[in-house]
Amino acid sequence: MSSRHLLSIEDLDRSGIERILARAASFAEVSGREIKKLPTLRGRRVLNLFYENSTRTRSSFEIAAKTLSADVTNFNVSGSSVEKGESLKDTVQTLSAYDPAAIVIRHPHAGAAALVANWTPAAVVNAGDGKHEHPTQALLDVFTLTRRIGALDGKRIWIVGDVEHSRVARSNVLAFTRMGAHVTVCGPPTLIPRGIEALGCDVRFTLDELRDADVVYALRMQNERMKDAYLPSLREYVATYQINGRRLGPRQVLMHPGPVNRGVELSGDVVDSPQAVISAQVEAGVVVRMAVLYELLAGARTPSPQPAHRVLA
Repeated sequence: MSSRHLLSIEDLDRSGIERILARAASFAEVSGREIKKLPTLRGRRVLNLFYENSTRTRSSFEIAAKTLSADVTNFNVSGSSVEKGESLKDTVQTLSAYDPAAIVIRHPHAGAAALVANWTPAAVVNAGDGKHEHPTQALLDVFTLTRRIGALDGKRIWIVGDVEHSRVARSNVLAFTRMGAHVTVCGPPTLIPRGIEALGCDVRFTLDELRDADVVYALRMQNERMKDAYLPSLREYVATYQINGRRLGPRQVLMHPGPVNRGVELSGDVVDSPQAVISAQVEAGVVVRMAVLYELLAGARTPSPQPAHRVLA
């Protein structure tokens, strides 16, 4: 990794992404052993600083750091001085006094992780900043997909749904295109950000060409971020954009960042189909986040593993 932090997929070139994938693959082999702990980060502190709710990301970062033998502290905004009005900067500077090796930050405001990186000597990992980015999600998605279908060069990936409010969509467009895929984002015009083509993707407003895709990546409707009426009705959205058994072709791979709203963006039958790699995405979260922490905190001292694409049937 070129810098001390992982704030955006733009921090990584293709070889940087491949290095993390190769490292994650080596950790995946370790996770099959009876004793899963590695001594790599023994004596180092990792702080999880989450200003928004999270199940998968926070728990997988915690498991990843502990598997590398780091000491982990989960900072809960509820019950802290944040509720008394303490600023993000003061909170970060207070926690930095405990000499963490890394701070994993999730925050509702875009750019928060980049600000934190200016306020602490620790390595900073962006675990989601508002509608901006979620780089480790994109990395685990690339990892999951390459293990399922091999290299992404020339593959057609459709990202469908609430792109406007999705930090996952932005990071994934950058990561998938960097790995050679052709990315199309699709959804109602009100949920497609103006100018998103600048990230290197195509835009569609209907699912008419969905069958051309090799991979269909469905996004959750983020009602908690919607201040305005973006859709006439949820029923109309489901009728037009839901990925279901009629719309999903038998050779297509289905992805979703979770949590899934069954019956909204995905029908229950496709969630449970063999084409879905949603549970594999969750499993990949631990080894990919182990790889990110390793590269930031220990990677400079060790040789780069050679990337390998292993296709699973």
